[in-house]
Amino acid sequence: MARWRKPTKEQILAMRQDLAERARHGSLRIPEAVLDMRKSIGLSQQEFASTLGLTRRQVAEIEAGTANPTLETLEKIGRLFGFTVGFVTKSATRP
Repeated sequence: MARWRKPTKEQILAMRQDLAERARHGSLRIPEAVLDMRKSIGLSQQEFASTLGLTRRQVAEIEAGTANPTLETLEKIGRLFGFTVGFVTKSATRP
C-alpha cells in the first residue's frame, strides 16, 4: 500500500474551496465528505481519529461507507468545519 503523503498548502486550499462549494449545493454525502474534510486539513486517518476521539478503524469505515456513525460522531466531525447535521431538501441536491 502506498504511503499517505500530506498535501501541499495549495492542494489543501483547493480541497477546502471544493468542499465549501459542494456544501453550498447540498451535494456532500457522508463517506466522501468525511474523506474530503480529513484531506482538506492534511491529516492522516490516525491523526484525524485522534483529534476526534475516534479510532482509525472508525474513520476508515465511515470513509468507506460501511459504518453507521452516531449523530454524536457526525456532529464532532462537522464541528471541525463549521457544519451542522441536518436534513436537506431533495430540490437542493438536484441541479
